[in-house]
Amino acid sequence: MTGGHQTLALILFSVFVAVTLAITTWVSRNRHGSAEEFYAGGRLFSPMENGFAIAGDYASAASFLGAPGLIALFGYDGVLYTVGFLVGWLVVLFLLAELVRNCGRFTLADVVAARMTERPVRIAAGTSSVTVSVLYLVAQMVGAGSLVALLLGRTGGAEQVWTVIGVGALMVIYVSLGGMRATTWIQIVKAVALLGGTVVLTVLVMVRFHGNVDRLLLSAAAHSGHAADFLAPGLRYGGDWTARLDFISLGLALVLGTAGLPHILSRFYTVPTAQAARRSVLWSIGLIGGFYLMSIVLGFGAAAIVGQQAIRASNAAGNTAVPLLALDLGGGAGSTAGAVLFAVVAAVAFATILAVVAGITLASSASVAHDLYASLRRRGGRQRSEVAVARIAAVGIGLVAIALGLLARDLNVAFLVGLAFAVAASSNLPVLLYSLFWREFTTRGAVWSVYGGLIPALALVALSPVVSGSPDALFPGVDFQFFPLENPGIVSVPLGFLAGWLGTVTSSEPPDEAKHAETEVRSLTGAGAV
Repeated sequence: MTGGHQTLALILFSVFVAVTLAITTWVSRNRHGSAEEFYAGGRLFSPMENGFAIAGDYASAASFLGAPGLIALFGYDGVLYTVGFLVGWLVVLFLLAELVRNCGRFTLADVVAARMTERPVRIAAGTSSVTVSVLYLVAQMVGAGSLVALLLGRTGGAEQVWTVIGVGALMVIYVSLGGMRATTWIQIVKAVALLGGTVVLTVLVMVRFHGNVDRLLLSAAAHSGHAADFLAPGLRYGGDWTARLDFISLGLALVLGTAGLPHILSRFYTVPTAQAARRSVLWSIGLIGGFYLMSIVLGFGAAAIVGQQAIRASNAAGNTAVPLLALDLGGGAGSTAGAVLFAVVAAVAFATILAVVAGITLASSASVAHDLYASLRRRGGRQRSEVAVARIAAVGIGLVAIALGLLARDLNVAFLVGLAFAVAASSNLPVLLYSLFWREFTTRGAVWSVYGGLIPALALVALSPVVSGSPDALFPGVDFQFFPLENPGIVSVPLGFLAGWLGTVTSSEPPDEAKHAETEVRSLTGAGAV
């Protein structure tokens, strides 16, 4: 990129950062510092506002940068990410939205602890929530580094490092000063900008191909280097049985993982009633559905217009396909329109990353303060308020995410999010479903369910080709690969459910039927909900 292009994009970056910092500052002056205000924004948001915020939270760097990049590189198989992200919302809508809103206050652990011994359950659920959040944060950091490296015309080095550090610092400021209210308004602003930018790009792609979808797909296949195979299953996941099992494993993780994401579940507590929570999900499904349909067009458009060779030359994982597409649609590298469109898309992508990391950091710091700290602190000693602990936790989580983001900066962001979804589906979803629907479920079952999914998922990732034993691994120079699949969901998700069942049937603790009845009534009717 030329100096003028860089300047324009950096100005737009700065405008968004200035606007979001102004929102955060304004909110920080108009809050009273209670836990309900910090964690849930006072529960004052309307379903439409919360629906836009959920869409902003969910449409991450993986959605805007990673998924279209994978479609541009792998065609049909890349579409799996987009479909999986969208279908996962149906699980949330039909199974969890109202029930979670009625049973909890701020976090996933609230739902589970309602009928269990609190301390062990909160520690387990809090640990799992923080782990999932950090994995999700890493993907956003990688996306930020790739984006700014493209903008500055560099493929690595100090630029990526300082970008990741800057994003981490901003997310800590957003969460520490503004809490949920500032984070929600940042998400709303970002969702409007993201949807607007995606609509513009999609229209330009379809205009280029005169509205003919067949022509778009055939052109993408012709420029992919894979001919008709580009539009058929198997380009990435069809080589052998290992690849096919990886395909099933990824699909399972994407469809089930949404319902276990802490930053998505916490959004249900920002509205006043369970009915509002369900309406929020309906709003978000409409917005997210439209966005993902357009992202498929952008992926195939990038393959057809930019070409795989140029995409891989810019970023081997495909994370820069959409910005390169915007540049080409505007007239190319030497054109003013191309520079403007590239700068706008780059700014929207950067806004996407900043907004999502703020939401995830808030959810994970809430788990640290509300679940872990509240359970582990010594009675009678000096007590810090939960909100103060949450602010401190945001700093620590930011530092961890920065370090891991620098380590994983060469991996595709959608792929990284797929791993986070697998861990969420393995550890959080089983305990949540058992707590809501199984009368005999016990404290041991809850703890075993969380750790029985979390530990195998992390262990299998550590022993997979993602970490070692392949040229694209985190540590390509060593090989301690044991598990052949890149995504552990096909093994770890059933293990999470199995561990919960096994812990319950071997427990000497009798199930508390009275508490289950109370939870059931509360979840279905809202009686006694906060």
